[in-house]
Amino acid sequence: MKKFIIEEPIFEIFPEVKIGVLVCRGIDNTVKDKERYADYLSNAQVLAQEHIKEVEFTQNPVVRTWRDGFYKFKTKKGARCSIEALLKRVAKGDTIGTILPLVDLYNGLSLKYGVPIGGEDLDVIEGNIRLAVAEGGEDFITYGSDKSEPPYEGEVVYKDDAGAICRCFNWREAVRTMLQDHTKNAFMIIESIDADGAARLEPALEELKTLIETELGGTCEKFVVDRTCPEILIEA
Repeated sequence: MKKFIIEEPIFEIFPEVKIGVLVCRGIDNTVKDKERYADYLSNAQVLAQEHIKEVEFTQNPVVRTWRDGFYKFKTKKGARCSIEALLKRVAKGDTIGTILPLVDLYNGLSLKYGVPIGGEDLDVIEGNIRLAVAEGGEDFITYGSDKSEPPYEGEVVYKDDAGAICRCFNWREAVRTMLQDHTKNAFMIIESIDADGAARLEPALEELKTLIETELGGTCEKFVVDRTCPEILIEA
């Protein structure tokens, strides 16, 4: 039995936090039409202009909200929310390249709705997934590295029984649980920490569910986890 749990200390820092969750089963994440997904991402970059209208990049509400949020806990120098990183690339005129179908789908919706989105391979998760304040020292090896870079004590992380999964909310991913082309069952999250983000989370979650089921097959079960419902069962 596996659960997803938002631990109480997170609510003390972010009382309005909401995490949209999809538990996806039986998907096909192999690359079949890279050009089609490149077009999809190109269109999403056009839609993303809605979130970067301010001349000063950090004054755009989506960016400002998450910058201020990251100031509330211990972070690695230079850590930025995943949606800020995507929007910055769009603002600079860079292309968002294709990676894997599931990653492309959620990156596109992240740009469209201005919300951080991420995902994990559910089959390699050990025990429960928790959004928690790190103790410090949790095992964490990220892409392109061969050594553990543990989160700081007090950092906001996703973790399971084997270590950290993502550092600084959805900033940096652990290799151990990252989505792969052979991933069949996935745990997807969409993050918000204020009312504006929460309003965008709901349609983004529904559209992501529809896209995954249409494009990749399988089924997705949808949840919203917050202070009123801080834990859900994701695997019996």
